[in-house]
Parts: sequence; C-alpha cells; structure tokens
Amino acid sequence: MVKLCFFGANCGQCVGGESSSSSGRGRSHEGNTKYGFSLVKGKADHRMEDYHVAKFVQIEGHELGLFAIYDGHLGDEVPSYLQKHLFANILKEDEFWVDPRRAITKAYEKTDQAILSNNSNLGRGGSTAVTAILINSLRLWVANVGDSRAVLSRGGQAIQMTIEHEPNTERASIEDRGGFVSNMPEVENGSLNR
Repeated sequence: MVKLCFFGANCGQCVGGESSSSSGRGRSHEGNTKYGFSLVKGKADHRMEDYHVAKFVQIEGHELGLFAIYDGHLGDEVPSYLQKHLFANILKEDEFWVDPRRAITKAYEKTDQAILSNNSNLGRGGSTAVTAILINSLRLWVANVGDSRAVLSRGGQAIQMTIEHEPNTERASIEDRGGFVSNMPEVENGSLNR
C-alpha cells in the first residue's frame, strides 16, 4: 500500500529508485509546496512490489514536480519498468506543454503497449499507476489506472484526487471495449485483462 499526499502548492527533492518500505518528504525549490509519501508493505507473504517517484526537476525553464505510485501485482518487473519509463514517455510527447491531458493519455497508452510487447521480459504481473505532475507550482495534472489513489491536502483537509478502478465496478466498461474480467485465486479482487 502506498500513500502520496501533497501539501500547499509546490514541491522538491528526489526520492525513489527502488522498491522499498520507506517514507520521505520534501518541498519545492521555492519552498511553497511540501510533499510526503509512505510505502508500507501489505499483509501478503511476498516481497515489496511497490515503486514510487517523488522529485522536482527543471525542464525547459519550468519546475516540474513528478510524483507517482506504481503498485505491483504478481511481481515487481512492471512497476519497476513504469518507474523508469512512464514520466519519460509523458515528457517526450510533443504536446506536453500545450495539451498536457492529451500528452499524458497518449503516454499512458504507449507505455501500456510497450509493456504488452515486452511481456516475456516483464513476467505475468502488472501494476497500477497514479501520477501527478505539478507545473511551476501552478497547474497539477493527475492521472491513474488501477486501484491506487492520489490525495491532496489543503488546509489540513484531505481531498481525494482520483477514484480507484476496481474490476467489478469497471466490468461493463471493460467488456464494452472488448476486454474481460476474470477472478484468479492469486490476484486479489480480480484482474483487468485485454
């Protein structure tokens, strides 16, 4: 289980790099936004499969806060891949600076296709992904796939930014797009399949 919270309006420090039971906090270079995160190993009897990103970077004269949670299922290969590639794919999109929503959507789709194309190298597991990009402490873009969530704290109040995608509540949408939902004993709460 991973929790990611934002406080204020801006962030800054690079934390992350490998699956771990850890926590951290930081603030933006300007100091007006703080963030914190905590990774806690669940009750399952296997190694930690969760990865995260929490850092501020300077790109093309902009300060970007990059935050993510990748909650692995049946292994850590896919969340590790996401940690290394998803933000890079988002920021590579030509439209990122003019249409972040479209760029993020396209990058999620391209990254998903890359994972499916490399499934022999990445094993049979999968991952949720929730990402947040804070641009110049002014605009926050949040996206998610799966049952992870992002929470924003403003004035001490928690604001849920995303809704978890659960197979049973998403069944109709999945089946309308040609997919299916199956319940496998080793996967908690079912599995999203294409």
